[in-house]
Amino acid sequence: MQDSFTSRQVVELTGITPRQLQWWDERGVVIPAREGHRRLYSMEDLAEVAVICELRRKGFSLQRVRKVMRFLQREFGKRLAQTVSGASEYHLLSDGKTLYLETSPRQIVDILRNARQPVLAICLSDAVKQVRAEVRGKKNNSKSTSRSISRIERAS
Repeated sequence: MQDSFTSRQVVELTGITPRQLQWWDERGVVIPAREGHRRLYSMEDLAEVAVICELRRKGFSLQRVRKVMRFLQREFGKRLAQTVSGASEYHLLSDGKTLYLETSPRQIVDILRNARQPVLAICLSDAVKQVRAEVRGKKNNSKSTSRSISRIERAS
């Protein structure tokens, strides 16, 4: 699997706009490595961008998303992608105001407090798995395209 991704690749894989991605970097939401002026995103960065995009599509404010990320870092001592990449599945649950993290069928952690509405579930593990599958798919497509081009050039 690919080790690092350019901003352009992150945009293609997640659907985020280049300006949003730049703004998130400037605000410290997801901080990529630098190579000169280029931003290089790790697989963990890419997974976090994908999950944040999914949460934003579900109506979560960036401020709430930051609280979730800080909570996971503080409570689990790991980044978001590391937290959800194990065999168990983690879900964020929300009533529109409160966020909960379901770490097992028996344990739900109140992240923001005060629930009074129906709960919406978002599978973080699925978002991470989906972006990893897209990366593998793009990598395999580029290899097969390169092989096809080589065969055509040899035949000419």
